[in-house]
Amino acid sequence: MRAVNNLDIFTNTFKEEAYELLSELEQSLLILEEEPENSDLIARIFRAMHTLKGSGNMFGFVNIGRFTHNIETVFDRVRDGKVSVTRELIDLTLSACDQIRTMLEDKEPGIPRDDDRCMEISSFFKKFLPEEESKVKEPSDKVSTEEKQKHVTYRISFQPGRDVFNYGTNPIYLLDELYEMGSCTVTAKREHIPDLEDYNPEACYTGWDIILNTDKDINSIKDVFIFIEDDSDLNIEILDREESDLFEPVKVHETEDNKDESQLEIQEEKKQVERSAEVSPEKIKDGPVKRQDEGVTSIRVPSEKLDKLVNLVGEIVINQAQVFQAVSDIQDLALRASVKKMENLIVDLRNMTLNIRMVPIGTIFGKFRRLVRDLSKDLGKEVELITEGDDTELDKTVIERLQDPLVHLIRNSMDHGIEDPAERKRKGKPGGGKIYLRAIHSGAEVLIKISDDGKGLRREPIYAKALSKGLITPGKEMSESEIYNLIFLPGFSTAAQVTDVSGRGVGMDVVKKTIDALGGAIEIESKEDLGTDITLKLPLTLAIIEGLVASIDDDYFVFPLSAVERNVELTATDIERAHGRHIVKVRDQIIPYIKLRETFNIKPNDAINREQIVITRMNEHKVGFVVDKVIGTQQTVIKSLNRVFQKVRLFSGATILGNGRVALILDVIQLIKDGEIQNLLYDKRKF
Repeated sequence: MRAVNNLDIFTNTFKEEAYELLSELEQSLLILEEEPENSDLIARIFRAMHTLKGSGNMFGFVNIGRFTHNIETVFDRVRDGKVSVTRELIDLTLSACDQIRTMLEDKEPGIPRDDDRCMEISSFFKKFLPEEESKVKEPSDKVSTEEKQKHVTYRISFQPGRDVFNYGTNPIYLLDELYEMGSCTVTAKREHIPDLEDYNPEACYTGWDIILNTDKDINSIKDVFIFIEDDSDLNIEILDREESDLFEPVKVHETEDNKDESQLEIQEEKKQVERSAEVSPEKIKDGPVKRQDEGVTSIRVPSEKLDKLVNLVGEIVINQAQVFQAVSDIQDLALRASVKKMENLIVDLRNMTLNIRMVPIGTIFGKFRRLVRDLSKDLGKEVELITEGDDTELDKTVIERLQDPLVHLIRNSMDHGIEDPAERKRKGKPGGGKIYLRAIHSGAEVLIKISDDGKGLRREPIYAKALSKGLITPGKEMSESEIYNLIFLPGFSTAAQVTDVSGRGVGMDVVKKTIDALGGAIEIESKEDLGTDITLKLPLTLAIIEGLVASIDDDYFVFPLSAVERNVELTATDIERAHGRHIVKVRDQIIPYIKLRETFNIKPNDAINREQIVITRMNEHKVGFVVDKVIGTQQTVIKSLNRVFQKVRLFSGATILGNGRVALILDVIQLIKDGEIQNLLYDKRKF
């Protein structure tokens, strides 16, 4: 069972690297479309295709190796200035990237699920190649005089490492690549093959001497061996004209007398190596596919291990709080100093661990360039995506759950916001629209803004549609922001007709639910014919947050500190002036409040003569929550609730305090929704 898992490790490692490579490749292609003369980008795309081809062959994804062969050849010609970068070539290469993703999911890597699609894409790439280059080159011993003048002859000595098969590499595939480069003759070096009793069928004893006549440069030849050069004895030298001629009269593999015998030996050697390459899974060793240099600065860690590390650090934070609570009344200064030092170290450990989970948001921003490009084509609109703050970091868990909401918002902006080119020109705008995607750090939050320069939101149609669907009651007073927020209600859509992009009223409500679940908030600003700004406010992390701890009798609750404005005392005078309404005046503002004792059905306590209000912000409104006592702030490790309590919507999790008690983390947004406080938010009466 262990051996099978090790085999999976190699396959999964290849897939992970391939997906990352495809993402980088896609971004390079989109930039190349704007900068077609950028030689660095062209070289990067060529290397990416070469890597996919080589590593695909190594790890058994032979279909990917074959599929990328012509693509690599085309970009080699682009690199040499023989093929121009056009929109057609970019479209075709992006389609090839999609096909490679499909092939990565094949249960049988050597057999594509969509063979017709592979052949179709390959045939289009062949149109960019001369007829002789669109076919796989067969080894030939005859080189014309004209070709000799253009080609270079190399002598290559190649001895793979003894355990090369254990890392999933088959040297025969590398020899095949050399055959495709030009006229190639190969001689096997068999002097290291031991006697039968000492022979290990899973070791590679054979090396090769190769004479290659090709128009490729030496770097192209080195690229063939890029994955195993550190574990092999490899020597590549250029033969001068006179020396290369010495090899032509007497062929390395064959002479007039032994041609047939020599060819049979070659085929037998090739079969022997191929059989040896089929390593038993039980013998595959743990270890990297390629030996890492001593100067390597990063390593790949499975996200499951990282999540476990964060959980363990969370437990340490809880334990440290309990230790600090236990020694707080002890007068031993040395002990208290040691505990304080431990607390500082744990804070550093916590911050470092959370930083490890932080990922630049640009990792998903880049994916939307392709989305905008494809939708522009489908909708017949000219739209440019401009991103800012790509290096802004956010917890990987937040980023993973943020991708779908951003897709919905961008699609909505393109379909409903950006006008057709003709309409934009009638309004005096440029024919092409712009969508801005920005990320900004703001304290313990990250703000993500999606802006467009389209027609903006119009209050009247939104209000009328909500009325017709029964989503609001007639005559209800609503602010501009609240009207705009109606677009997030389930089933709401102002689209005149249903399209492939939008119009069914599905998507924007999912956006709201996802952002709420992340403990975030959404704000909308819009000006007719100028555009719309949608701002997502998100917590930096979902693992450990700053919390404000409050109590009601012996029950403890935590407010996310990012949602808290301030806390004030609720006096008897405040209650008397409100005339039975749950509102209070704070700094000349009327703020409605919710009594959590009533919300949670906690019995009244006559011994409590003073209460406090924790004031929070919901979009542009402030809402207070009445508690018995505000205890203070502390680092809060978020623990998921048991499945039995999953449907309890008022809490986003739980934590353990320093005194060992469990505190529930409040979902402020859901409390406001369920608190029947909406009408108070629009009550403008003074008292």
